[in-house]
Amino acid sequence: MPAVTRLALTDFRSHAALAIDAGPGAIVITGENGAGKTNILDAISLLGPGRGLRGVALSDAARSSGPGGWTVAATLDAAGGPVEIGTGTVAAAPERRQVRINGATSTAATLGDWLALVWLTPAMDRIFADTPAARRRFLDRLVLALHPGHARESIRYDAAMRARTRLLTGEAPADPHWLTALETAMAEHGAAIADARAETVDALADRLAVESDTVFARPLIALGGGDSADLAAALARSRSADAAAGRALIGPHRSDLLVTHAGKGEAAARGSTGEQKALLIAIVLAHAELVAQRTGQPPLLLLDEIAAHLDFRRRAALFSRLAATGSQVWMTGTDAALFTDVGPDATRLRIESAPSD
Repeated sequence: MPAVTRLALTDFRSHAALAIDAGPGAIVITGENGAGKTNILDAISLLGPGRGLRGVALSDAARSSGPGGWTVAATLDAAGGPVEIGTGTVAAAPERRQVRINGATSTAATLGDWLALVWLTPAMDRIFADTPAARRRFLDRLVLALHPGHARESIRYDAAMRARTRLLTGEAPADPHWLTALETAMAEHGAAIADARAETVDALADRLAVESDTVFARPLIALGGGDSADLAAALARSRSADAAAGRALIGPHRSDLLVTHAGKGEAAARGSTGEQKALLIAIVLAHAELVAQRTGQPPLLLLDEIAAHLDFRRRAALFSRLAATGSQVWMTGTDAALFTDVGPDATRLRIESAPSD
C-alpha cells in the first residue's frame, strides 16, 4: 500500500493546523503527555474506512474551540504516482463524513482501496481480555489489508441487519417478503465477510506456525463463532428470538478471534499484560510481513507508545522486524531515547504541548 508523504490536519482535536512531511520508513513522534501525539495517529487512522483508532463519534474529532468541522488530508506515494486523499466533516453536519480522492467525491468504504492501516494503542494491550466486538474490529483491520472489499461487504451487511432489526422490533407486523430479502442480503454479504476473515486467519496462523523469533511470544490463532451453514434460513428461524432480543443473535457479527499462548498452552486472556502485549505485537508483525509477501505493498502501521514497557532487547528486536516489513511505521512515545535503535533514516518529530483544548 502507498505511504503517506505529507499529512495536513485542520481543526482536528488539539491541532488547529499541522503539516508533516514524512519519509517512507519510520516516523518517530515524541513529546510530553497531552502534546497531541496520539491525535496525529488518530487522524491517519481516519484515512481508512471506519471510525479510526478511537472508534468514537466523528464530531468528537473536531477541535473544541474550532468552527465545528475538521479535515485530514494526505498525499500518498502510490505506484501510479501521487494520490491526494482527504476526509472530514463540516459544522452543519458533524456526523456526516466527507471523502475526496484526487478532488473527486467518494465514500469511506473506498479508502480501503488506497491505504491499508493497522494500529496498536495502549488501550489494546488487554484486547484478548476485552469483548469479542473489540477483537472483531482488530481482526477486520487485518482482513482489510488483504481484502480491500471487506469494508464494502461489512457496510452492506450491517445496513441489511439494521433494517431487519427495525422491521422485527417495529409496532407494525413485519412484511415477511421484505424480511426474506434482507436475510438473503445478510447471507450474501455475511458469506463474503466470513470467507475473508477465515482466509486471513488461516494464512496468518500458517505464518505464525513457522515463526522462529523467540523474543516475542508465539500466538496460536483461530476464528470462532458466527458460523451458519445456511445463514438466510437460520435467520428466518430466529426471527422471534431476534425480535425479543432486539438484535440478530446469529451471523458473522458474532464471530471472535481466539488466541492462545503457544508456549503455555493457555488462552491469551489469562496472561499478564506484558505477555498479552507481546502476543499482540507478534500478530501485527507477522501480519505486516504476510501482506508485504503477498501483495508487495505492506500496510501502514500506527504504533502508539509502542516502546513503553519493552526492555532493550525487545525494543531492538521490534525495530529490526518493523524495518524488515517494508511498512511505513508511525510511532509515538514520550522519551526519544527509547527510539535510538530505530535507525538514522527515520523521520523524527518533536511535538510541543498544545494549549488545553
